[in-house]
Amino acid sequence: MELLLSITIGILYASGIYMIMSRSFVKLIFGIILLGNGVNLLIFLLGRIAKGKPPIIPETAAVITDVFSDPVPQALILTAIVISFGLQSFAIILVKRMHKDFGTDDIEQLNTTDHTE
Repeated sequence: MELLLSITIGILYASGIYMIMSRSFVKLIFGIILLGNGVNLLIFLLGRIAKGKPPIIPETAAVITDVFSDPVPQALILTAIVISFGLQSFAIILVKRMHKDFGTDDIEQLNTTDHTE
């Protein structure tokens, strides 16, 4: 399972970085989304995957001695998903407004100071 997640993380990182390097703002936003999802999966993978093993200490034990799933990375990922959704929504609205005002989403065309309105 860890190998499959590692390969998926690598693909998300590679495609996210490739899309960030493009000239379109829409591809830039999608690249940031893919990169963020890759980071979330990486945090999830670092928290150890133990199927069906909640981090509950039995009444008879003082500490957990068995393999368990760490809840902290999962909580961090949930928080990151909510924050990234808000930022992505805001960025999409900005790109929509920019396209409405300037008629393009190409970064090179927006670098010039001559804009026709």
